[in-house]
Amino acid sequence: MHDFPPLVPDFAGPDVRVYTTPTRRRRAVVRRRLPRRDFTQPDTRSAIRFLVWLLWQQLPALVLSSLISVLEWLPGSVGPYLVGKIVDEGIIPHDLATVVQLSLIMFGLVVIGIVASVLGHTLVVRTWLVAMYGSMKLVTRKATQLGHVLPQRTPTGEVLSVSAGDSDEFGSLTEVVSRFAGALIAYLVIAGLVLSTSVKLGIVVLITAPLIVFFAMPLLRPLQRREEIERTRTSELTSMATDIVAGLRILRGIGGEQTFARNYAHQSQWTRQAAVSAGIWQGAVDATSVLFSGLFLVALTWLGAREVVAGDLSVGQLISFFGYAIFMVWPIQTFFELVQKWIRSVVSARKTIAVLDQQPPWHTPEQRLTLPDEAALHDQESGFVAEPGEFTIIVSALPDDSAALADRLGRYLPAEHEPVPLDVAEGLKGRAARLARKQQRMERAQLAERDRRFAGQKWGVSLGTVDLADVPVDQVRERIVVSDTAGQVFAGTLQSVIDPHGRLSLAEAETVLRAAAAEDVFEGLQGGWQGRIDERGRGLSGGQRQRVVLARALGLDSQILILVDPTSAVDAHTEALIAERLVAHRRGKTTIVTTVSPLLLHHADRVAFLFNRRITAYGTHEELLQTNRDYRRTVARALDEPAEAPND
Repeated sequence: MHDFPPLVPDFAGPDVRVYTTPTRRRRAVVRRRLPRRDFTQPDTRSAIRFLVWLLWQQLPALVLSSLISVLEWLPGSVGPYLVGKIVDEGIIPHDLATVVQLSLIMFGLVVIGIVASVLGHTLVVRTWLVAMYGSMKLVTRKATQLGHVLPQRTPTGEVLSVSAGDSDEFGSLTEVVSRFAGALIAYLVIAGLVLSTSVKLGIVVLITAPLIVFFAMPLLRPLQRREEIERTRTSELTSMATDIVAGLRILRGIGGEQTFARNYAHQSQWTRQAAVSAGIWQGAVDATSVLFSGLFLVALTWLGAREVVAGDLSVGQLISFFGYAIFMVWPIQTFFELVQKWIRSVVSARKTIAVLDQQPPWHTPEQRLTLPDEAALHDQESGFVAEPGEFTIIVSALPDDSAALADRLGRYLPAEHEPVPLDVAEGLKGRAARLARKQQRMERAQLAERDRRFAGQKWGVSLGTVDLADVPVDQVRERIVVSDTAGQVFAGTLQSVIDPHGRLSLAEAETVLRAAAAEDVFEGLQGGWQGRIDERGRGLSGGQRQRVVLARALGLDSQILILVDPTSAVDAHTEALIAERLVAHRRGKTTIVTTVSPLLLHHADRVAFLFNRRITAYGTHEELLQTNRDYRRTVARALDEPAEAPND
């Protein structure tokens, strides 16, 4: 499996292999070229086109897997023919040599089937994983392209559902496609053998499968609708769980756990009902398959017995027909399995392309300027100015206003609308469902157009004389880093969490860890830098997690660093340490912090007071306390608020 995982542009880098010898340690870099069929540009014009494109990526592997599947079905398709020959030409005439010869041939077919089964399973696992992780990486690539824009357009839980659940449907589809190809060849082989023996029975074999499909077809459309409903409700449940986990600390503070638990339980039962409904219809399709396969078995046996009585068939041929009839159940059921998985995959593909079809809103400037060094950062809307090299704190009575200012300074689009679900056609049929999906696509297109228009105009935030809209957004992200309390902590070692890009030396990593007052995280992990941290930092307290996020932001060593409430979850003693060390660590570099904490305010070079979304005063903390009544009230109110239980 040297081609696994699949290479997806923006994720396909060099393979770095480390070789260790008793005397030295060296690194070898092996470049891998993208294969001709790659995951560069998925076809998102329709769900069916996307599935065809996904299968096309693995066409050689699917063809090989199908050929192996033919060999895997060989004992079952040719075996009954050999059994009939053994009876007619060996057992009845008492010809032991013929029995031995044909038995050895049959044994050889069994060995071929076993070997093919092992090889086929290995190849099927490969195609499954490539399809699953290929689509998963496509969604991940889209998430990195869109960044903060994606959750503004699509509910986070639905994106997670597409990546984790729908990608697995694509893997199962590749598995059944190759297996069905082998079943189809086996079906045709049996039909040919039966036709060569009895035209009447051969016709029965040939028309049975189409008849079963014809009678089961009315059940497939209701099954598809209920599959869509189940997937939609599952996505909504995932979204709700994501929101609850993200806001669990706040919910505990306001006593809202029980309310959200009841809502989650209600949505869970609603999802269960949809799954049961889909299961009933899937069971009806399976029952139809088994029923008509059984009727086919009975009819073929009855007709074969009549042929024997009439002298048109031998006993061995009747045994062969009975074997064919039993074996034919499996190819027919494989076809139904293909239909069911195709339906599920179409539903999943519809959601997947709704994510993949979205494009980043950022425009390439016509005249690409460069952000200057050592220049003031100015926001026209609020009047805020951060002088180069200063430690500036923004104080606001409304945290949302200061957070919005931080987003503007980092060139992040405002979230002024609700995200559009991936499928709003739940419970609708026919034309109503098509109209609902069309309306949904229009809403997503309107959001995308709004983002493009908003991102394409003058931003109103300038570094020196250069507006942030006149430089590529990548340059803005490199020069200006915004870190807030919602920053995610991914699973991995402490080293990978603090230094995800692998840029820091050991001394530099220790320095940023100390600047964030997060030494206790290092000491509490077994293994130190190689100690494991769970997804979302679940093994850490709220304060520890916040300090790890702060250390990661400091490790980027950006020219301009914007921190949104970086000490809201720590106790006063730890906050005092962070204030002292943060200022010393960032001395000479532009640092902007939004907070109302006096422990931080005492260390600021300059404080900007944000009132009604405008900067109304500048000065030191002491000066503003003496001269600005609104500032004094804002800071005093923050001091008078009941303190939360410390997380450290």
